[in-house]
Amino acid sequence: MDPHKFLKMMLDEGASDLYFKVGSPPCLRVNDKLKLCSKDKLKPQDTKSIAKKLIAKEVFERFLEEKELDSTYSVAGFGRFRMNMYIQRGTIAVTLRSIKIAVPSFEELNLPVEVMERLSLWPRGLILITGHAGCGKSTTLAAMTDYINRNFSRHIITIEDPIEFLHPDKKSIISQREVSTDTASFNAALRHVIRQAPDVILIGEMRDVETVQIAIMAAETGHLVLSTLHTVDATQTVERIINYFAPYLHTQVRMQFSLLFAGVISMRLIPRCDKPGRVPACEIMLPSPTVRKLIVEGRTNQLINAIEDSAIFKMQSFNQAVMDWYKKGVIDKETALANAGNPDELKLKFADILSGKGTHER
Repeated sequence: MDPHKFLKMMLDEGASDLYFKVGSPPCLRVNDKLKLCSKDKLKPQDTKSIAKKLIAKEVFERFLEEKELDSTYSVAGFGRFRMNMYIQRGTIAVTLRSIKIAVPSFEELNLPVEVMERLSLWPRGLILITGHAGCGKSTTLAAMTDYINRNFSRHIITIEDPIEFLHPDKKSIISQREVSTDTASFNAALRHVIRQAPDVILIGEMRDVETVQIAIMAAETGHLVLSTLHTVDATQTVERIINYFAPYLHTQVRMQFSLLFAGVISMRLIPRCDKPGRVPACEIMLPSPTVRKLIVEGRTNQLINAIEDSAIFKMQSFNQAVMDWYKKGVIDKETALANAGNPDELKLKFADILSGKGTHER
């Protein structure tokens, strides 16, 4: 079976993901909905054949031993894809995600441009992009990297698993390192990264306490550190960072994080109602005096109130983000409620709109 047929279909349909799994036909994810590519269910020999065509023989043999593989797949003039292979019920399964060749801009991604440009200008500190898998974290980091690359003279080192977007040197020089190909692990690369004299360090994902420790140390020593976490909002992000450490260190880590963080952008991709596609709802937490004070004092449950009351700093909660998209006619009421940080509170705002206290409901 030729996987290229389905990769072309993926690009023609504008799909984000392509799945090959025994017992199901090849399947696309288009605007976050699954779409079968055919009626024919894949057999074990089909997915094995697909896997062999996507990776070299020695890599395939290593995959059979380890039963897990993260990599990329490129076809000249055709496309570039992030690829994961795994074993399920004793058979091979493959997931591919389309990677844009050109790095999209903040405007193209519908991100808050002023905030993203300001964060990319930050000379030092820790910036975290958070959210569930597939919400656009890696693409957002790539857009920030490209913005720095186009506008400033910096040495940028990225540590990724795998490398997704390729960055040619522009005003900056960029060293891209792939885990398992260019370095043994995130931690192995990070232990030596300071000696490579970077200005900006991009860590594909904060996975454990050692990664977090080195990221904090790098930020403390005057570097700008960009990374991602699988957390749903700003409050959970702060708690996750703190809880990587032993309880007796929590006070110290809260102080460090409050002083070092430059921004936390939590993302959710939500479907549009005005045309096909999705837009990002972004919760934005920036280091205002109030936010820093709440983190130091461990009052993370009050962060959302500080965020919502800090429009002057360009902060916003998920409720404010989805309401903004709703008022612009981009998403409908049901989508707004489904992606709100506090649905009950948002229902009250809609009630105000209906009663005439706010803008009339669309």
